[in-house]
Amino acid sequence: MTKASRVVGVFHDEEECVRAIEELRRVDLGKPRVFSPFASEEILEALHEKQSPVRRWVLIGGLSGCASGFALTAGLSAEYPHVTAAMPIVSIPPFVIIAFELTILFGALAGLVGFLAHGRFPRTQLQPGYNPRFSADRFGVLLECAAADVARVEQVFREAGATEITHESL
Repeated sequence: MTKASRVVGVFHDEEECVRAIEELRRVDLGKPRVFSPFASEEILEALHEKQSPVRRWVLIGGLSGCASGFALTAGLSAEYPHVTAAMPIVSIPPFVIIAFELTILFGALAGLVGFLAHGRFPRTQLQPGYNPRFSADRFGVLLECAAADVARVEQVFREAGATEITHESL
């Protein structure tokens, strides 16, 4: 049985962090976990992360809100007809306002549900390798690897510009 280790590299800026991630992926040492003080498109691209599924929730919520807005207004108009100025009972233009409002409402509520469903809440413990500096002004790259690969991972971190490297056995 091979022992595993956790190696954490601390970086001053985003470019160094991205360089370390790309190099780790290039030499196929495993998929790193990244701690960042802000959301970064470059880091997500380097990690080859897929886009958030929350946007699908918002789309489905918005489409269902629009459909239910038209169904609600058309159904009520058909059930309780009120003829006004020779206009048809079910007329689309006045129903657009209600459909638009329900599109926004259902999209927002579905986005909230999707966020809560995919946000992995609540986290009662900090993730292993996390340092409070990663929320302030530093970037952290964590990689769990075999004990034999620790020296190689440290070398990759040093070449990328890590200011601090720590590792612990698991």
